[in-house]
Amino acid sequence: MIEVLSYEFMRNALYAGLLASLACGVIGTLVVVNRIVFLAGAVAHAAYGGVGLAYFMGWPVLPCTMGFSVAAGGLLAGATVRGMDRADRFIGALWAGGMALGILLLDFTPGYNVDLMSFLFGSIMAVPRADIWMMLALDVVIVALVMYFYKDFMALSFDREFAATRGTPVLLLHFLMLAMVGASVVMIIRVVGLILVIALLTIPPGIALPRARTLGGMMALSTVLAALFCMAGLALSYALNLTSGAAIIGVAVVVQALDAAWRKVFHRRESGA
Repeated sequence: MIEVLSYEFMRNALYAGLLASLACGVIGTLVVVNRIVFLAGAVAHAAYGGVGLAYFMGWPVLPCTMGFSVAAGGLLAGATVRGMDRADRFIGALWAGGMALGILLLDFTPGYNVDLMSFLFGSIMAVPRADIWMMLALDVVIVALVMYFYKDFMALSFDREFAATRGTPVLLLHFLMLAMVGASVVMIIRVVGLILVIALLTIPPGIALPRARTLGGMMALSTVLAALFCMAGLALSYALNLTSGAAIIGVAVVVQALDAAWRKVFHRRESGA
């Protein structure tokens, strides 16, 4: 693996994987503990509308998709701020409508020759250096916001009603969390693609959840796991000529399955003892 890093595209792929892993660890933890995986999935699929809009208008893809995803997160936050009970139809409409809009805009784009698979399953090997810098800036903003609101996010994540009674800005945090989900999704799409983004956003926190004692510890462990999955998947994709996004998620799923099997056996031994 060391010698392949002499290629710039592999270095960029590694940087992109590590930067996306940080977003996965921090935002993925909030997604899992707040049980908003369905909302994150809607934002992820709606993001394809931003891809279509960028190509149709001739705008830079990453900033345009970022703005579109954050806007989609804001719409979802507004629809679900008082609960998920009556928002399921809107979530489904945004989920499918965003993808449909992206496909239609690409159909109307003159001279359209974009590889659809690169957005559905990732194109980490083709991430340019300009996108790396933008991903770094987004990570800095996300980490700074989570650190600043850490105690509030912790209160929100474990007891929303109690958080509201103690003066926590629940409404602001709800909008902010989904906006950060939108920003993170765009980074992760570059790594594993639209179809697989939710897996990388939720599998590392899911493995970290029973092992972490604090919200911050869960974020840190999730980040490390996501980085390991990205590096292992990159190595496999290069060595075996596999699709990089699918290889990364394949590694994550195998580790999750082994972890579930180990915990089941461990608990059986404990109960038997």
